[in-house]
Amino acid sequence: MKRAHRMLSLAAAAFATTLACAGTAVAGTGPTPAPDQQPPASTVPSEAGNPLTARAQAAGVCSDAYQIGTTSYAYRGTEKIASVKQFYSPRCKENYGYVWVWKSFLDKDITFDLQVGVWSYDRESLIGVRHEFGTHHQEFWGNGADTVNDCTSGDGALTITGEQGTYAARTSKRC
Repeated sequence: MKRAHRMLSLAAAAFATTLACAGTAVAGTGPTPAPDQQPPASTVPSEAGNPLTARAQAAGVCSDAYQIGTTSYAYRGTEKIASVKQFYSPRCKENYGYVWVWKSFLDKDITFDLQVGVWSYDRESLIGVRHEFGTHHQEFWGNGADTVNDCTSGDGALTITGEQGTYAARTSKRC
């Protein structure tokens, strides 16, 4: 009975924290692969993020990069339009922002601008930022960010010409 009460109390505390933080995750959440994790064998882009794609290589993403923290989502009203992630490369000692725009949004043939990078809480700025204007692409990588010793989040923002505001998301804080 004590265990059930404790589990209920923990669940209530987690729910209250979720409401209070409005989508902010705690440091240390998300997938943490084994140190010997191998990068994908394919060069095909994916929602999960593949550091071997042509667009990742053009951005200078190191091939051993893997996701850290949680995935966040950008919404246009109630429509989920993009996933935002943060990646880390042990070999290059860099973090990268990553955005994957959902096919359901791309199918609308809307031209948009996109910004992706790594938010540094220590510096209160976006590091490794890349901008793409007037695009219809699906996969976006930020430049390498020398933020491994900072508290960081992956950060992405999509702007549509003629619409007010920006559709943005930021992943969990990692320290």
